[in-house]
Amino acid sequence: LLRPLMPRLRRFDSSLANQIARSASSIALNIGEGEHSSGGTRRQRYLSAAGSANETCSALKVALVWGYLQRQDCEVLFQRLDHILAVLWKLTRPA
Repeated sequence: LLRPLMPRLRRFDSSLANQIARSASSIALNIGEGEHSSGGTRRQRYLSAAGSANETCSALKVALVWGYLQRQDCEVLFQRLDHILAVLWKLTRPA
């Protein structure tokens, strides 16, 4: 979902595009690391993934405000990020 938007973002602001790519990748990487961790380390990795999801969402909103993207370009991404954040919230709470 994000990949098709990257060339347009890079044309307008390569720094922001790189930040979005890094933060989006960090979501998956921290979730993957957390899956094979235990206790507090697992929780920290999931919290880091949530932080990266929030960062990705914020960066996309910046791209919207600057006019690099349109709302319809990001709608499904925002929904997916919201879902990821909800799952991570559940995973970081005591059972």
